[in-house]
Amino acid sequence: MIKVNLLPSRRAKQKSAPSDPSIKQVYAGVAAIAAVGVLVFFAVDRPKRHRLGELQAANAQLQGEINNKHKQLEGYTELKLAAEEAKKRSDSISNLVSSKVVPAHVLHELSKILTRQGPTMSEGMTRLAGNGPDSDPNKRFQPDWDPAHVWLISWEDKSGVFRLEGGAQSESDVTQLAKRLAASVYFTEVSPAGGERVGDRSNGVSYYKFQITGRIAY
Repeated sequence: MIKVNLLPSRRAKQKSAPSDPSIKQVYAGVAAIAAVGVLVFFAVDRPKRHRLGELQAANAQLQGEINNKHKQLEGYTELKLAAEEAKKRSDSISNLVSSKVVPAHVLHELSKILTRQGPTMSEGMTRLAGNGPDSDPNKRFQPDWDPAHVWLISWEDKSGVFRLEGGAQSESDVTQLAKRLAASVYFTEVSPAGGERVGDRSNGVSYYKFQITGRIAY
C-alpha cells in the first residue's frame, strides 16, 4: 500500500559561509586604487595633457610665424653684402676727397680696385695678371685677396705724379694693391715706396703703414 506523507518536509538549513576578512580587505584596496587613479586622472594627468596641447598649438603658431619671416627676409644677405661693399668704397673715397680734389675717373678706378671688382685692364694685361699659360708671376693677382685689408689715408697729385699713403694688415696686402694699381690703364710707373709697422695708440692694434707712388695716365 502506498503511503503519502502530507507533512511538510524539513529542508536542512544552509548555513551561509562565514565572511572572510581578507577578501574584504582586497576589495577595499582595489576600490582605493581605483579612486586614486580617477583622482590622479582628473587632478593631474588631464590638466597636464590640456596644457601640453596648448603649448603644442602655440609652438606650431610660432613656427609658422618664423617661416613667414624667413620668406620675407629672402635676399637680405645679398643686400647686406652689397651695402658693406658700398660702405668700404665710400669710406676709402671719403679719405681721398677730404685730402685733395681728385679727378672723377681716378676716384672711380680706385673705388673698383678697393673692392672685389678689380682694376680696368687692357686685353694684354688681363692675360698677364690672370692664371693662364700666358700669365706673368710678377703681375699675377692673388684671387682670394680681400681689399678690406687695406685703407687709404691720403692722396697727393703733383702734375700727374701721385703719392698714396695708407694702412694695411700686412706687407703682402700692399703688394696686392700695388699690383692692381700697376695693372690699371689709369696708372703707370707704380712702385711701393717703403713702409713700416706702427701701432695705433687709440686701440693698441698694430698695422703696416705704406706709401705707393706712380703716375696718372691723363
